[in-house]
Amino acid sequence: MPRKPLSSAPVSDVERARWDARYRAEGPARRAPSPFLVSVAALLPTADGGGGREPAALDIAGGAGRNAVWLAARGFAVTLADVSPVALELASAAAAAAGVALRVRAVDLERAPLPTGPFELIVSIDYLHRPLFATFPGALAPGGLLVVVQPTRRNLERHPHPSARFLLDEGELPGLVRDLDLVRYEEGWADDRHEARLVARKR
Repeated sequence: MPRKPLSSAPVSDVERARWDARYRAEGPARRAPSPFLVSVAALLPTADGGGGREPAALDIAGGAGRNAVWLAARGFAVTLADVSPVALELASAAAAAAGVALRVRAVDLERAPLPTGPFELIVSIDYLHRPLFATFPGALAPGGLLVVVQPTRRNLERHPHPSARFLLDEGELPGLVRDLDLVRYEEGWADDRHEARLVARKR
């Protein structure tokens, strides 16, 4: 049977191949964690007093693990979900080099549900799929935190990428977060990117 052209492949397959190629080209270069995530470290949950259980964290579309490895080094039991198997291989290698463990899941979050929780922390950095916001409260443990960083349309004033499809409208982010209490919200230029940045807690 003749092979179908790439343009006939499902969008998820095209996206997976694109991200695989990108991560393969970047290789194992270590990137620093999100500055905003680091800045809210004091708000993040810690091991509970009842036996010292590691708090569970979910890093969605976490790529090669720049945030997941940082969280694991802080004592979280981290699940990293991403569409790219190449990214997950790089994340696993980075975790091993740092002496920490990660659980990795190859998943297309535009088609499949979130990994099963509950999680004390969900991190969504530089990934936008608006329907996921309705599922975050159900995946969080009571008192759990959601941390979101996403560029807005104003970012196009200085940068052609990400394209408008992956950008929030200015002021949009708090309205996407339902059934969670806003802990911190800010929007503005940071490191030459115009971002919306948010921390919210499950009631």
